[in-house]
Amino acid sequence: MRLLVTGGCGFIGTNFIRLMRSAHPDWSIVNLDLLTYAGNRLSLADLEAEDQGYRFEHGDIRDPKLVSSLLEEHHIEAVVNFAAESHVDRSIDNPAPFISTNVQGAQTILECARRAGLARVVHISTDEVYGTLGPQGLFTESTPLAPNSPYSASKAGADLLCRAYVETYGMDVVVTRCSNNYGPYQFPEKLIPLMYLKAQAVEPLPVYGDGMNIRDWIYVDDHCRGVELALTKGRPGGIYNFGGNAEKTNLDVVRSMLSILDRNENLITFVTDRPGHDRRYAMDFALAAEELGFEPSLDFSQGLRKTVEWYKNNTDWLETVQSGEYRRFMGTWYEERS
Repeated sequence: MRLLVTGGCGFIGTNFIRLMRSAHPDWSIVNLDLLTYAGNRLSLADLEAEDQGYRFEHGDIRDPKLVSSLLEEHHIEAVVNFAAESHVDRSIDNPAPFISTNVQGAQTILECARRAGLARVVHISTDEVYGTLGPQGLFTESTPLAPNSPYSASKAGADLLCRAYVETYGMDVVVTRCSNNYGPYQFPEKLIPLMYLKAQAVEPLPVYGDGMNIRDWIYVDDHCRGVELALTKGRPGGIYNFGGNAEKTNLDVVRSMLSILDRNENLITFVTDRPGHDRRYAMDFALAAEELGFEPSLDFSQGLRKTVEWYKNNTDWLETVQSGEYRRFMGTWYEERS
């Protein structure tokens, strides 16, 4: 298969490309990434130097001429669209880039793929498009969309564009929605890598509100295998939920991190909750299990320890991604909530 992966220098995209190059050495992958603050070309530097089946292209998914030329030049058969602005806090601070990249960018990918007659587009979405759950129940693929942040609203808008291209043009588009990912190469604005850095430095660990917001956690490789299944086995026009069977409060996650690193829980500092903070997410992935054979393989305790070990062994990577812009935003954002 000849694949265009967008946003492949980001957290999940990097892990997906690595997994696919290992599992399918006969596939070729072109990675289109704009290299915004959360995209790190060094995450795939070894593939770029040594792997003839991998190619990096620097560019913007909102550029139709570029996207179309890549589809034609590399005889692309399918696109997996990971490219997105993804940090909820940043979307609250400035929604505009999220609408531009996540909605306009997705539409550009869909239109270029339609004109090129591609066999399939897989669009990577999120459980956040469903909004929030009460103490009981799970999100299913038929749960109405009810996004509560600018980020989730932009992702829901892209999901609806995918539906429109299926219904209007008969395109083969598959949408995947996943719960919270964690694992190697995750940018340290997200909960687990941020708490790791703070704990290692013996600094206060900022926890929103009462810390009782619940997320369903999935190790990134399990998500990537789900995307692979959606790409190779998904029903045209299908939507698939992926989850990890690991509901944890944010406070439980932070305490687990402190326990692994042998740090005292008095480092936990509760800060003002962010606006529109969804209380609970949990995914029903029975459809993906039935149609695709999807099943998470790693439990949260194993996955968290594996993730911590990766961070410990890759301090150079962590240092390279912590730019001045990153430090500015994170410092200002949490200082305002202290």
